[in-house]
Amino acid sequence: MTGQPLPVTVEIANFDAARLLQLELVQPPPGGYDAVGLQPPREGLRYQIKGRAIFDEKRGGQRIGQLKLEQAWDAVLLVLLDEQYQPYEIYEAGRAQIEAALAEAEEGGRGKRGAMSVARFRHIATLVWCRESGAVDDKAIWDNTRDL
Repeated sequence: MTGQPLPVTVEIANFDAARLLQLELVQPPPGGYDAVGLQPPREGLRYQIKGRAIFDEKRGGQRIGQLKLEQAWDAVLLVLLDEQYQPYEIYEAGRAQIEAALAEAEEGGRGKRGAMSVARFRHIATLVWCRESGAVDDKAIWDNTRDL
């Protein structure tokens, strides 16, 4: 009604990521990660899960939550939700990719430590699930960094 995201976006994103990508949510979260992969190719990996409800794709400037660089984790999942809080895309980026992107932003004086825009995350990450196709397997992964 208000056009603002609800404060439950993180909980919805955690639930959807766990359900769609076969992850186990860690309760209570130890501080660095939210879930652990149960099956290959994510088995044993520790994930921070970030969620963002996007009501208007044309409107830029959306940011993901602060990334905990000082904590132990292996990768980050970004769950994008529509105006009905239904997931439509999930992106995955490894720790090295994220640290490199954040270091580049800091060198350019463009951001504070651990902060990243949704657009930048999508640029460095790999699409691993979408509403139309479900889980994207390794052979068909759409990787928008391939030509960089």
